[in-house]
Amino acid sequence: MDTDATPTSAAAPALDLEPAARRIAALLDGVDDARLGGPTPCPDYAVRELLGHLSMLAAAFRDAARKDLGPGTATAPDAALPVLDDGWRETLPRRLEELTAAWRSPDAWTGMTRAGGVELPGEVAGAVALDELVVHGWDLARSTGQPYTAGEGELRACAALLAPDEEDPDRGGIFGPPVPVKDGAPLLDRVIGLSGRRPDWRPEG
Repeated sequence: MDTDATPTSAAAPALDLEPAARRIAALLDGVDDARLGGPTPCPDYAVRELLGHLSMLAAAFRDAARKDLGPGTATAPDAALPVLDDGWRETLPRRLEELTAAWRSPDAWTGMTRAGGVELPGEVAGAVALDELVVHGWDLARSTGQPYTAGEGELRACAALLAPDEEDPDRGGIFGPPVPVKDGAPLLDRVIGLSGRRPDWRPEG
């Protein structure tokens, strides 16, 4: 045995979910209770259901990172309309912090895990978690009249995940059909279009 050998540290996580999670937490102060019944770019969700979905997905992808597979990772996101709990202003930021902490572990990105009832590799689950945070962060900002930006690295990772390919043109039926955007559109608009949303969506239609 080579006693002089230096142990190699585990590789750093491929993606950092913290900026996207922090942006969502920062948006919550701009969500007045009067807006909870307002529309969102998600046709089946009012703002309250969008917030409930964010809270559920934060917990589910936290547990997926930990490989803590239970009812929270087994439930499909469209199984029922999300219910927003009364303490969401405290619960959601805490879950977002727990989510980002869980995905800082290199082990989260290896092996198999489960989210939304689907078995998938850890690195894919991490990319899906980032996409959920970025796109639904945009949903929340647009629904509540707040500005939204995202980092180029995040957006490129989301675009790679969302892009249709020849083997899976409908992307497993998870996302709506891509919405065309004009040539030269900002990368954020292109990602939002790939997610099946109109980048010019506003609550008033």
